[in-house]
Amino acid sequence: MAERPAEAGRREPLVLAVPMRARFRGITTREVVLLPAADGGWAEWSPFVEYDDAEARSWLDAALEAAAQDRPAPRRDRVPVNTTVPAVDAATAHAMVRASGCRTAKVKVADPGQTLAQDQQRLEAVRDALGPQGRVRIDVNGLWDLDTAVAAIPVLDRAAGGLEYVEQPTATVEDLARVRRRVEVPIAADESIRRAEDPARVRALEAADVAVLKVQPLGGVRACLRVAEDLGLPVVVSSALETSLGIAAGVALAAALPELPHDCGLATVSLFHDDVAVHPLRPEGGSLPVGVPALDPAALHRLAAPAERRDWWLARLARVQALPPVRWRP
Repeated sequence: MAERPAEAGRREPLVLAVPMRARFRGITTREVVLLPAADGGWAEWSPFVEYDDAEARSWLDAALEAAAQDRPAPRRDRVPVNTTVPAVDAATAHAMVRASGCRTAKVKVADPGQTLAQDQQRLEAVRDALGPQGRVRIDVNGLWDLDTAVAAIPVLDRAAGGLEYVEQPTATVEDLARVRRRVEVPIAADESIRRAEDPARVRALEAADVAVLKVQPLGGVRACLRVAEDLGLPVVVSSALETSLGIAAGVALAAALPELPHDCGLATVSLFHDDVAVHPLRPEGGSLPVGVPALDPAALHRLAAPAERRDWWLARLARVQALPPVRWRP
């Protein structure tokens, strides 16, 4: 079990199953674990099911940081965000962007089973919904090989009327660097930072123009600030598909960064049918407020995971907690 601060009494972790509006990352239900926090609230731990225990340890470090309320002082009280568009049809993409109120859209492409033509149609619809002043970025999740990336990026750049950047076009940091040298669109690194043994290779290989940082995978807000300082790249803070409670940690990181030149990828609560907060962290005027949202006790009850999933997650929590904390060293 997770350690419980004295103020939290004997409360046990909660395991929730949150239904999604559309398939995203191959799932339709997001399972999360809430750990008791020092103020009587909760902190989110939500590694993806397919991640092994060693990788899930950094996610636990982040949750324990949040539970201890160890957050740096904010430099801003609101954080601008992009809307995230899954690999949906063009009409749905258009409607999602128009409803979001955001000036920037991150669009998923290269989804297994879909074609480049479908990606083009989705991007054209997103551009139309945003208007000429909006910004469009795409996320490939490392699904292209080098040659495919070099061929596809100019096509999608034209479809989008100009891309702000391409996030993780290839799986390896070496190929990321090769793509960056062969295309004119800026490249952002995500998995090459958060799932790498040495995130500094992105800097050493000059593999990216933008660093995408996610609080849970990197071990917490303070760990992310160290990574950002060492990489020396403009930062986009992004979601790991969390509830409002986890999103609040990402907002805390974005609020603490010395500079925030790009809209952040934190408006993903809209991908869920339900949420843990009384007032879910959905953008208003294209931004999110800084602070921890009040949780809805009724939501915690109705989202409770089935008993077998609760047992699975609590057993996993015990294993992961037994591992040493992850310390990312520049």
